[in-house]
Amino acid sequence: MGKKVSLWCVVTVAASLAAFGAVCGAVELRYTMNLNGRWEFEQTKTAFPPERFSRTIPVPGLIGLARPKLGDYDKLFRRPEAVEHTEQYDLLESKLEPKYNWYRREIKVPKGLDGREAVLTILKSKYVTTVYVNGIDVGTSMACYTPIDVVVTGALKFGKGNEILIRVGDRLWLPSAAAGSTDKEKVNYISGIWDDVYLSFTGKQRLHRVLMLPDAKGRKATAKVLVRSFHSAQTLYGGQMQDVSKIEVTVKEKKSGKVVKAVGRQFSAKRDNLTQIALKIPVVGAHLWSPDEPFLYTAEVKLYDGQKLSDSTEVNFGMRDFGRNGKHFTLNGRKILLRGTNITLHRFFEDPDCQGLPWDREWVTRLLHEIPKQLNWNAMRVCVGIAPKMWYDIADESGLLLQNEWLYWQTHGWDEEIKREYTDWVWADGSHPSIAIWDAINENWDSYIGNVLIPELKELDPTRIWDAGYMTSSDMALDEMDEPHPYMVWGGKENFAKYMNAHPYPLGDLQYRPERLRTAIGSSAAQLVNEYGWIWLWRDGRPAKLTVNNYGYYLGAGATAQQRRRLQAYWLQCQTEWLRSERSLAGVLAFCYLTNNYGFTGDWFVGDIADLQPGPTLEWFSNCFAPAAVFIDLVDERYTKYVKPHRPGEELTFNLVGVNDYGREVAGEVVVRLLDELGRPAGGTSAPIVIDAYGRRVVPVSVKLPGQAGGYLLLAELTAQINRQPSTVISRRYIKVGEQDKYRFYEYEPEPLED
Repeated sequence: MGKKVSLWCVVTVAASLAAFGAVCGAVELRYTMNLNGRWEFEQTKTAFPPERFSRTIPVPGLIGLARPKLGDYDKLFRRPEAVEHTEQYDLLESKLEPKYNWYRREIKVPKGLDGREAVLTILKSKYVTTVYVNGIDVGTSMACYTPIDVVVTGALKFGKGNEILIRVGDRLWLPSAAAGSTDKEKVNYISGIWDDVYLSFTGKQRLHRVLMLPDAKGRKATAKVLVRSFHSAQTLYGGQMQDVSKIEVTVKEKKSGKVVKAVGRQFSAKRDNLTQIALKIPVVGAHLWSPDEPFLYTAEVKLYDGQKLSDSTEVNFGMRDFGRNGKHFTLNGRKILLRGTNITLHRFFEDPDCQGLPWDREWVTRLLHEIPKQLNWNAMRVCVGIAPKMWYDIADESGLLLQNEWLYWQTHGWDEEIKREYTDWVWADGSHPSIAIWDAINENWDSYIGNVLIPELKELDPTRIWDAGYMTSSDMALDEMDEPHPYMVWGGKENFAKYMNAHPYPLGDLQYRPERLRTAIGSSAAQLVNEYGWIWLWRDGRPAKLTVNNYGYYLGAGATAQQRRRLQAYWLQCQTEWLRSERSLAGVLAFCYLTNNYGFTGDWFVGDIADLQPGPTLEWFSNCFAPAAVFIDLVDERYTKYVKPHRPGEELTFNLVGVNDYGREVAGEVVVRLLDELGRPAGGTSAPIVIDAYGRRVVPVSVKLPGQAGGYLLLAELTAQINRQPSTVISRRYIKVGEQDKYRFYEYEPEPLED
């Protein structure tokens, strides 16, 4: 540590007592023992501990990582030989026998900590977690997505060895009161301790939660603090009920350590209870957090019990204002259009190839930072279930804005427990600047959450937008945003081909306005399209469970994996262009970037997911998600069955639609090229274009079609100066010229993403 002593001393279990005395003995501060690592593990059918432990398991992780493998491993992580169309799964139909999962570890607690208060923290564990220390039951929690804090002071042996035993249940045993945790597109709900575990020691008063809320416009931040007092409650009449305490908060620049401001205040802490206080800290001339500059500050918080330092901690945060102006979001007072994708991490947990990847910082950094930057994404929805803390730390450092969604799809939970867990969710994760939207529900309605709980939580955290699934202004008083899901082709229709022939979808028509899009356009709330497509593939190129009929209709039963991947990439490029060209939408997030490879949907990687190798869809996304782009407004003629071919030699007139997400004008030139089936030039034109800030510009063009019948590829390439660098963005459409029994098209390949 050099000459600087941190106010939050963190050591591994193996750290020496000499180091403990030298570093932590000088002042009374928080001392933390990191309990991540290898634990003993075993399963039982009953709630009694196993007689012996025959396996080990990493923490954090899930029970599939236990070695030797579990007896039910192949049932938990299935690789189906064939794909069958399936629309949903009822977890109550599970044939797996539920079991108790036991974690065991022995640690030695330094004798010098005797007299301090000890709390064991499990940041996230599912489902129903009970902790035993040296044979003493010290607490049980049904929380699956918020920290579990267990007071273990009276159960510890200081200066000696201690046994920590943690029992984790099965999803089928989750109490009715628990908030959420049902997803009809999941089959197996994998149990386990899936975030950090540590043991921390403080004085008689503890910083239970610290929530840093920025106000960039007001040039200040608010520290909301929950203080836990361990002083004994009043037992005799006239006994002491409160203690005089003091909080000090010092805001520093995270990287430089430069002190910005320090404030403090006295308060009365209720004994054996929680006390909430708030401090406002001036942050004049703040360096604002944004996707382009994810600048972070650190709040160093000290808690005094009387005059004695009792606890201290550090919390990172960013100075940024995320809000709404009319139908659009704002960041730091300026309009921002969200571009990005979705991650369904809890579905990925049941992927046989998931393994320990979600806890590999290098892998997660490539997933959340390196690839998205190349794709021009600034946002993601963490869908049907939140992520480990490390994911939010990486998003903070990367400048990624998140719509953070609880696993609440099908209804599950009692109002008071939902309130308790959602409230602690805000307290626990609310300092992360990357979290811009709290998402309470997916594709569902709940009047209590929408009309009672969300207004209460807006009082706790007024710095973010709340979403409540399919609830709109007709369902709730405070409707800040809606999430329309404009899936145009549903794979589950009975007699799918007959339905599609009767209801053809004009893929590529940028003016197409079905009812669900008209409803979104007409709403006064911000509209964030965070799902669309319905064209999912597994990573080997097979259709997902929900899209067997889609690929059968458009490509036939004998299609290859390459043909399906090309259709998917083209389809999603066209639909992304369609949605982005509607400038009243607040954002467009494609579905889905990461999920279970053998599930109802699919993601856009190929090969081993450990390598994060992008497939064609991701490579094309860098074009249709470019902040400034020009799109071709023409119905596709390769896959769309009802479109008749053009006459050879005729003049084809169509519109180019330019969009601009920048807050400044963009000017450039669009070169239109027509390529025959071998990639040879077959005509074209060019046109200048100027697109206003945040605007849309329509430019009519015409191209003389060749006299020879065949399949042709129409390309529109915008070249403009973006941030003083030339940038080229490509849109494409397939067209047919003349009557032929079979058309062949040139397969234009985009620039590959960087490794």
